[in-house]
Amino acid sequence: MNQHPFLAACLRLAVAMLCALLVPAAQAARVKDLANVQGVRNNQLVGYGLVVGLDGTGDQTTQTPFTTQSLMSMLSNLGINVPPGTRLQLKNVAAVMVTTMLPPFSQPGQQVDVTVSSMGNAKSLRGGTLLLTPLKGLDGQVYAMAQGSVSVGGAGASAAGSRAQINHLSAGRIPAGATVERDVPTPFAGDGALRLELTTADFSTARSMVETINRRIGPGTATALDGRVIELRAPSSPDARVAFMAQIEDLEVVGSRAPARVVINARTGSVVMNQSVRLAPVAVAHGNLSVTVSSAPVVSQPAPFSGGQTVVTERADIEIRQSGGAIVHLDGGAQLAEVVKALNLLGATPQDLISILQALKTAGALTAELEII
Repeated sequence: MNQHPFLAACLRLAVAMLCALLVPAAQAARVKDLANVQGVRNNQLVGYGLVVGLDGTGDQTTQTPFTTQSLMSMLSNLGINVPPGTRLQLKNVAAVMVTTMLPPFSQPGQQVDVTVSSMGNAKSLRGGTLLLTPLKGLDGQVYAMAQGSVSVGGAGASAAGSRAQINHLSAGRIPAGATVERDVPTPFAGDGALRLELTTADFSTARSMVETINRRIGPGTATALDGRVIELRAPSSPDARVAFMAQIEDLEVVGSRAPARVVINARTGSVVMNQSVRLAPVAVAHGNLSVTVSSAPVVSQPAPFSGGQTVVTERADIEIRQSGGAIVHLDGGAQLAEVVKALNLLGATPQDLISILQALKTAGALTAELEII
């Protein structure tokens, strides 16, 4: 039996399987991962309140007069009048800001978590209780009321001028600490058309999404208004609209590809690129320039019987060192792995990568959006 044809067939099969693995599959994403329903979103709420019951870690009222003013106003509303001119010296009260996010479709009676943050110089909110605090929206209306025990994740202690602390003590959370008192109307409850908003405006994604919805649901169901907004012809009854949107959100849009983007964190030196980043043919030379300045004390001793004094001066040495810059040629169409590999060959640090990427963008060789955070 001649084994060469069999081995050749196995080799061709292995090459075909390897090529199939190397060819990138068509990228698909669900509609719910690419777009949101217009008007269906979270709403920020904020309120001002007082946390009481602190173990001597509250605001120093002489430095935070608004804490005393707020406390006296609250006592007055409760029918307790503090004699005029009384200077309260409190350590168990802290003025705080209370924030939360009101989820879409929230109904009166629903409970949401709140975050409590100190405004003054309180050392810790641990063990405190937030008094009843109204939470308002941008329109000035009260949408929720917050109250409860503050949960602080950190811990700390101080004695004799020394202090040890783990994590943050001036902010905490109250799980289910706010009760929704007013709902926010949304356009979803109406009988008109619904609109999807892409999280990132992109004409090709909008076109692919419209084609997918019209092919799966029915012609004319979706219409692109621009590169971000898609209008849907939805049924009028609430139950049918919910089923309609559930079906729309699970559709997978094939061919949608994220725009090329390089995100740079200038503080930590982190550089993240997506797979759409491409390079044009370019040559990069990178050299390290280091300047070292050192100083050493020099003692000047006068001659015997000269009447002079010993003087201490400093001698400064400045050294400039520049290593040879390597030149690396990058072919056009290079992908993410090739870009990273080529830059690593230069011995570039994360800070060097930032400078190199900015230079590549300026030179027109980097086809991507640079985002510095």
